[in-house]
Amino acid sequence: MTIALDPSDTSPAVPAPADASGEFWVQQPDPQAAAPHEQTGTEPEPGAASEPADDEPAAEEPAAADLDPVVVRDAKDFGVYARTGGWAFALKVARSVRPGGQPAEGTAATKVSAKAFARLAGCSPERVMRYYKAWDMAADDGLVPQFEVLVPGEDIELPEADVWLSYYTSRNSATSVRGQAITAAAEAEGIRPTKALEVAENPTALRAAILADPGTAEAARGALLDRMKEDPALQTEMARAIARTDDLKKAVASEAKAADRIGYVRQIVENGQIKTPAGQTVDAPAELRAEAERHLSLLDELDDSEEAGEWAGEAYDTVKGLVAKAVEEDPALRVQERRTKFYNSLQKATKVFEELTLDEVLEEEIFEDDMLQRLEALQEAISSCISTLRKASSTPS
Repeated sequence: MTIALDPSDTSPAVPAPADASGEFWVQQPDPQAAAPHEQTGTEPEPGAASEPADDEPAAEEPAAADLDPVVVRDAKDFGVYARTGGWAFALKVARSVRPGGQPAEGTAATKVSAKAFARLAGCSPERVMRYYKAWDMAADDGLVPQFEVLVPGEDIELPEADVWLSYYTSRNSATSVRGQAITAAAEAEGIRPTKALEVAENPTALRAAILADPGTAEAARGALLDRMKEDPALQTEMARAIARTDDLKKAVASEAKAADRIGYVRQIVENGQIKTPAGQTVDAPAELRAEAERHLSLLDELDDSEEAGEWAGEAYDTVKGLVAKAVEEDPALRVQERRTKFYNSLQKATKVFEELTLDEVLEEEIFEDDMLQRLEALQEAISSCISTLRKASSTPS
């Protein structure tokens, strides 16, 4: 597609500077201004001419030669912008600007600096350089010619408008390391980088949207969770913030309890085994496993917005009851369960007694009479236990 940008066609309606580059942004076409009713949806004034009905023949359009030249020029400029977008203006920069430090030789002899071009255009040098850099990146990709071969006033074939946003950003932050990371993330999500950069530059607006809109808050929550998977520092900060907030700490404890209970039911379904109260791991009876599967299917069908705590508690209590029933109904398992439970208690008691430090009691003079009384009572209990076990072991079964 060849776009002819005749300087006479794009010259501003008001007197412009002598330099041809003065056209930049002085006469920037405004698509909204070209069709105000389409953009704003305002009703026509009373008495204004209405559009012809579908069954009425449309009035014949006048020839371009019969129209106001200013209107024709605006329409042509709008058409160029509609087809090429920012490329039409980037071309003006590319063929007229020679940034400081570059030699004014050959085709660059008549070009001006970005600062001078911005002064003629009535905008900032930074804005000019954003267009310059966009053209530079496109030239590196072979989409447009390099600056060196462009001559002021020269017209060339321009890319389509929808390609422009892939190279141009209206925000200075896009050139920073942080901005480049945001741009890359936005492209990965399939959105315009300028939108993401705008949000990043206004965290107060982001906070307001999160506080006011549940949908935005949910999106922020998901993004934070994804970010924390790869950001240990953020994990620590979030954990610290939760630990310091009583309500959040209680909520986390409640959810952790529900998750543990769901995990208990799930491991029975997936592994086909149960863990008895005494800590034994045995195969789960078919009835118990079927009941665990039923409860787990109900839990898996819950929506993210539904509270799982009550359902998890019901599933856990039901399965635990069936586990206790299975232990009691199996004589061999019941005996082994009680033996294991007694032995576990004996191990705990032994460990506690071994941790008593008599040396510190004697050295620090913290001994009291009730300590001796408690030990004597413990000795009697142990002696009685030993006698009972000896009698049981000597009695023929």
